[in-house]
Amino acid sequence: MPRATNAPASRERRRRRLEMAKGFRGNRSKNFRTATEAVDRAMVMATEHRKLRKRDFRALWITRINAAARANGITYSRFIEGLTKADIKLNRKVLSEIAIADPAAFTALVEKAKAQLA
Repeated sequence: MPRATNAPASRERRRRRLEMAKGFRGNRSKNFRTATEAVDRAMVMATEHRKLRKRDFRALWITRINAAARANGITYSRFIEGLTKADIKLNRKVLSEIAIADPAAFTALVEKAKAQLA
C-alpha cells in the first residue's frame, strides 16, 4: 500500500507562510523554518505595536491640549478638572483637534473651565 503524505496541504501551508514573509531580508523570506520564526515574531510585534500606537497618540493629544491650555493661562490638569465640573464631555482627541483647528472655540472652553473652578 502506498504511503500517504498529505503533500498538497503541506505545500499550501508552506506557501502561505512564505507568502507572509515576503519582503523580509535574506533567508527570513526563503527558508521555511526561518520564515516561520520571523512571521511569528512579526505578528506578535504587530499586536503589541497596535496597542502602543494608541498610547502614543493619547500622549500626543495631551501634549497639544496642555500647550493650548497654557497659552490661555491654565494648566492641563486644571483645564480637565474644570471641564469635568462643567459637565463637558469631550475626549482628548477632539479637544486636541479643536485646539489646532479652532483656537477661538478652545478659548471658549477654557473660559467655561475657569468659571467652574472659581
